[in-house]
Amino acid sequence: MCGIFAYLNHLTPKTRKEVLDFLVNGLKRLEYRGYDSAGIAVDSADGRNVSIIKKNGKVQALQDEIYSREADLAFEATADCHVGIAHTRWATHGTPSERNAHPQRSDDDNTFCLVHNGIITNYKDIKLFLTKKGHTFESETDTEIIAKLMMHIYKKNPNDTFQEIVEQCIQQLEGAFALCIKSKLFPGECVATRRGSPLLVAIKTKTRLATDHIPILYGKDPAEAKAKTDFRPHGGTAAETLTAASLMPRTPSTAEFQPMEEDKQVEYFFASDASAVIEHTNRVIFLEDDDVAAVKDGTLSIHRIRRNMDDPHAREITTIKMEIQQIMKGNYSFFMQKEIFEQPESVVNTMRGRVNFDTQSIVLGGIKEYIPEIKRCRRLMLIACGTSYHSAVATRQLLEELTELPVMVELASDFLDRNTPVFRDDVCFFISQSGETADTLMALRYCKNRGALIVGVTNTVGSSICRESHCGVHINAGPEIGVASTKAYTSQFISLVMFGMVMSEDRISLQQRRRDIMKGLQQLEEQIKEVLKLDSKVQELAKDLYQNKSLLIMGRGYNFATCMEGALKVKELTYMHSEGIMAGELKHGPLALVDETMPVIMIVMRDPVYTKCMNALQQVTARQGQPILICEKGDKDTQEFASRVLEVPHTVDCLQGILTVIPLQLLSYHIAVLKGCNVDCPRNLAKSVTVE
Repeated sequence: MCGIFAYLNHLTPKTRKEVLDFLVNGLKRLEYRGYDSAGIAVDSADGRNVSIIKKNGKVQALQDEIYSREADLAFEATADCHVGIAHTRWATHGTPSERNAHPQRSDDDNTFCLVHNGIITNYKDIKLFLTKKGHTFESETDTEIIAKLMMHIYKKNPNDTFQEIVEQCIQQLEGAFALCIKSKLFPGECVATRRGSPLLVAIKTKTRLATDHIPILYGKDPAEAKAKTDFRPHGGTAAETLTAASLMPRTPSTAEFQPMEEDKQVEYFFASDASAVIEHTNRVIFLEDDDVAAVKDGTLSIHRIRRNMDDPHAREITTIKMEIQQIMKGNYSFFMQKEIFEQPESVVNTMRGRVNFDTQSIVLGGIKEYIPEIKRCRRLMLIACGTSYHSAVATRQLLEELTELPVMVELASDFLDRNTPVFRDDVCFFISQSGETADTLMALRYCKNRGALIVGVTNTVGSSICRESHCGVHINAGPEIGVASTKAYTSQFISLVMFGMVMSEDRISLQQRRRDIMKGLQQLEEQIKEVLKLDSKVQELAKDLYQNKSLLIMGRGYNFATCMEGALKVKELTYMHSEGIMAGELKHGPLALVDETMPVIMIVMRDPVYTKCMNALQQVTARQGQPILICEKGDKDTQEFASRVLEVPHTVDCLQGILTVIPLQLLSYHIAVLKGCNVDCPRNLAKSVTVE
């Protein structure tokens, strides 16, 4: 949730207008992560103070406010060194408002300003402590306590460096956070840190980088350090006792990033997502939990309080491959529309370099070495949330067939609530588009601590799930900006199908089944293009449905997941009640909802459950229902029972869900447009759910 963007230029002259445009455009790239309010903090025109500008609503409102203050902000003034931080918010603590928007500040003088993603779980204790110390609060957020705690630490130890103040502060915080901080006490400096929420540092220089690895600086063992305390621990409450280990001298200064000697010009970008920095540079460092990245005098250093046994010696500067054109809408009205129509290419990209149709073989390089271990496991567990959970449901039946292993599909939040037993011979798949979904990430750590093999399935290189998994599959769907997932769903679907194919390559009894699936995968690109031609027909259907208050979507077998995913898309985008119903459960309750006024969409394909689906279809028509049918092209017998028909091409049963979900994606899109909803940014939702 929420988006962080910060920009620091060192000996790189920029007008204040350029700096402000960088910040605003960075937020626009991140607006899919949160759009309740937005704000920036920049140096004031005289360079001695910090100006904070915040607006309720979307980033455009913030941009309008900035341009209305052109004279005050001295657009044409040039700065050789400047730090600006920016944030777009998805509300967690406190309603969407200017006072709750970020940046949050330490005092009326804006001494410390910061932007924050995540949730601080012990903020009430810290707030009580700070209140007793005389601090007053102006917002309802958990973020404000961080800024005020930094001010408190600074007053106690005014000789500490900026980075040391931040390190002492984060040792008191519990929960998840990504922070980017500036201070008028430390001009030209910026400090960023994370725990549980994603954050990266991007670097831009005119000359080549001096190193591709940034060594990590460690403090001495805290046991050797003399603590700086407000009180000695005496059995009091958390609010009564706050301690911070003192920061010891670091390892040598060679463990810092500096531009080449002949050119000291450098620009740094801090962001919660690579899509915000790709237009500036493709050289990034993905920060790990409890990293503290500090820039001072143009020099980047990465610090940690203490060394863990498995810590690497350095953070690698990664070259990310993402084209700016991929995150632009082009000729489409919305990102979601663009992403639906990108699916012929995205499914091919998911298979590219992995599926060889000539040799009928599939290689998944990310898990290749672990296949023998996976084949010896007790069971497979697929753990995810939302749309990713539906992709697991969609492929469960095929995985059971191809692996002959029990397959459990779990909602990550429920999985954690139950303290589910996990064993060393389990293999746990964690599926997440962003790779940062909080519930899924917590479930991953739960399983990893119990010795299970962890397999990540994500769309984001460098994400937390990517880094914390033993192995994994990158779905290669390309950037997905629309909050409601479309192409990531179909690519996750195919990734899990490919895994099942790899697991069954030596099963003689399954060779004909494998050939049928390979043929289906080969035809998928053209068949998706054919389904997308239904767009105008779906648009006409949307005109008949958009004024309804409810919509039922029914199916079973391989298409039950399609029903749930289609219903979720309708709910997300249109705010209309929608329910995905297992057709076999129709007579156990949902049939009471069916009458001539209730819109019902049914998915009936010529697959092993065709006869059972036809029984459900006839039950609906017998109750005066007017079902809208998604069926195979040319299936006239089935179409006799329908009031409206959407025909999709025939494919192998286990891949039908890829073709049948696309009309429902289009339907939800068109209904949302007709209702005047914000398609890319549905209310109350954000793309990357980094809170539990």
